[in-house]
Amino acid sequence: MKSIHTFKVRPSLPLPLQPLLRIAYNLRWSWDHGGIDLFRRLDRDLWETCNRNPVLVLGSVQQSLLEAAAKDDSFLAHMKGVVDKLDYYVSGEGSWYRRDHGKEDDMVVAYFSAEFGITECLSIFAGGLGVLAGDHLKASSDLGLPLVGVGLLYQQGYFRQYLNAAGWQQEAIEDNDFHTWPIELIPNVTVSIELPDGRLDAQVWGVKVGRIQLYLLDANLPSNRPEHRKITAQLYGGDLEMRIRQEILLGIGGYRALEALGVKPTVYHMNEGHSAFLGIERVLRLMETGKLSFSEARILASASLVFTTHTPVTAGHDYYQSFLMDRYFSEPMTRLGISRSEFLGLGRQDPVNESEDFCMTVLALRLASHSNGVSKLHGAVSRRMWNRIWTDLPEQEVPIGHVTNGVHFRSWVSLEMNQLYDRYLGPKWREEPADVKL
Repeated sequence: MKSIHTFKVRPSLPLPLQPLLRIAYNLRWSWDHGGIDLFRRLDRDLWETCNRNPVLVLGSVQQSLLEAAAKDDSFLAHMKGVVDKLDYYVSGEGSWYRRDHGKEDDMVVAYFSAEFGITECLSIFAGGLGVLAGDHLKASSDLGLPLVGVGLLYQQGYFRQYLNAAGWQQEAIEDNDFHTWPIELIPNVTVSIELPDGRLDAQVWGVKVGRIQLYLLDANLPSNRPEHRKITAQLYGGDLEMRIRQEILLGIGGYRALEALGVKPTVYHMNEGHSAFLGIERVLRLMETGKLSFSEARILASASLVFTTHTPVTAGHDYYQSFLMDRYFSEPMTRLGISRSEFLGLGRQDPVNESEDFCMTVLALRLASHSNGVSKLHGAVSRRMWNRIWTDLPEQEVPIGHVTNGVHFRSWVSLEMNQLYDRYLGPKWREEPADVKL
């Protein structure tokens, strides 16, 4: 018999345990061993079953265990220690940026990325690019940098891999339940983009990552056409048309989401070329608000755009044929006041080569005032790969620098090593890891 309704009974959190919600909804717990151990104490097996998701744990744990924890002085003391640390951390007191810049500095950096690998229960990442972006947010949080992240919220994320009984690798796709994730829907904030087949709407979810706010756009809305709802279905899923729609939503939609939220970035950082369309939106907005020409707005926009390229092979970058660009950008071309060939030339290494496809990396490199690879070697490889954009410059003078990738080491240090460092190095190893005196 087919069910008519499905009901899920969730436990009620006792009043003494209410601070657990504040801890669960700030992803700082993902690099705080005390916070992780706190949720493990409720039910160690459930913690693993729930994919180490504290919100799902709190919604699935037996009521009797919550009632017992609410009367356990040891658990309550542990919880108070974790929440007190969280409150002090979020306040920004003692952070590097607050110490050197004070409270009056109004600079904001917007960091755009197609994926963010912050913690395993937030499955909106596929690999190294996402892990780097997640570590970037966490490190910025520790430093107290005024940064916000912008990305997409995928209903199915990236596929999960497993081995079948015969030992063959298989892929499984699962729907994500956002209401059991450590994220919150931001009320009354939506963005709209006109696509060739109708309007696309997206709502915005917020994720607290320590002191950092991450905003994720979600197109799975009843008001959207069925094909538009699929835009945020899978990370790197679908054909080229789906990819260009995702990148329009990330770049243009993300730019508009920050406007709707009242966030006014000083710098827009494009992590890989997926979000490069934000540069077009930035130019258009400056033209309209400042009554500027395209050339004037492009120069002004460039000062606020930074680009990081990651992929050392040409095939790993996004290319779109001219007919796709015509379909999705004929109206922006008119608003920019430039010809079709000039617009398409922004994404071509040889602007006058009509047979060359439009490349997102080339667009980002042309619009950004500063571009970099992710290691010294990769910087050299990138200068060689994209030398044709600057035909009048020798390879070594191509304006692509490098920043050697680091990791947010506190996310990768085990509890045992954490205790060892505390014992022999003292707490300063967390705040000043490069101090040679340690």
